[in-house]
Amino acid sequence: MNNSSKCCTYDTPMLDQVLPPVMFTEFTLGLVGNVLALLLFFCNRDTWKPNSIYLAHLALADALVLFCLPFRADYYRRGKDWVYGDAFCRILLFLLAANRAAGIFFLTAVAVDRYLKIVHPLNRINRMGLRYASWVSTGLWVLIISMTVYLLADPHFYFQGNRTQCESFNVCFGNNVRFNWHNIFYVVQFFVPTCIVTYCTTCITWQLKSKTVDTSGKIKRAVQFILAVALVFIICFFPSNISRIAMFVQKLWYSECEDFRDSNEAFKTTVCFTYFNSVLNPIVYFFSSPAHSGIFKKFCMKLQGKKTEEDEDEKNNNSPLTVSSTASLTS
Repeated sequence: MNNSSKCCTYDTPMLDQVLPPVMFTEFTLGLVGNVLALLLFFCNRDTWKPNSIYLAHLALADALVLFCLPFRADYYRRGKDWVYGDAFCRILLFLLAANRAAGIFFLTAVAVDRYLKIVHPLNRINRMGLRYASWVSTGLWVLIISMTVYLLADPHFYFQGNRTQCESFNVCFGNNVRFNWHNIFYVVQFFVPTCIVTYCTTCITWQLKSKTVDTSGKIKRAVQFILAVALVFIICFFPSNISRIAMFVQKLWYSECEDFRDSNEAFKTTVCFTYFNSVLNPIVYFFSSPAHSGIFKKFCMKLQGKKTEEDEDEKNNNSPLTVSSTASLTS
């Protein structure tokens, strides 16, 4: 850390009690949802489209944050005392930052892909296949890693009594290039994609209103899909960005650590909502394709002990009346 900067540390007893169970809940729900989502993807490999590639990479990003959450929950359970060493602190904070960026960027990619399919169906980009989507995904990962790799370069230890805090976001004053970039990138990576997703949502919704007939229901599903993306953006990323911007504004009038205690707790709380995107992303997968939603509905019906249409058809085909009718036709 730059010696010219001053950073604050805080005791947060309320967060130390509330955040561990919240993070473990996010871990459990995210694990179940994303395992189910991966099963849906692999069951429909023959129907993959470019947006399936983006969603698969999104699931990979979710796996990264799910790996981190138990360690982060244990950190808060210990009263913000990091016991896993400097190297793993850097790796974990890098993975969390990369996941945040990947969650936003790949959700934006699937929104743009759906926008082009619905609003500009004749655009030549729509004729590009899975290889093109793979190259776009690779480019997004290069961008994500290049913008977050700096977290691996410096230690992120702050000392409060006999405890070692592992934090990438702290209230700091003075000239610290890494800290300033970390804050700027956190805000920019949200608001720029949000503008793109808002534009795509508006255009697709307008396209639905201008269509008098939508016999296949494709545009309606596209609207549901894009609204699901917008919902994830709002719930997961909006609160923490507003909290961070409020802290920027607060620095115009205050320069003492005690003045930022409440705003620091608000930000740490809202950051947990960014981890919740791993729980909500399976909703996006559900609306991304009729095949995915169909398999999900069948899975839920089987869990409830209800019979699906395929089960009814198989039962009817194997009934004695059907068998005897078939035998009489072939005799």
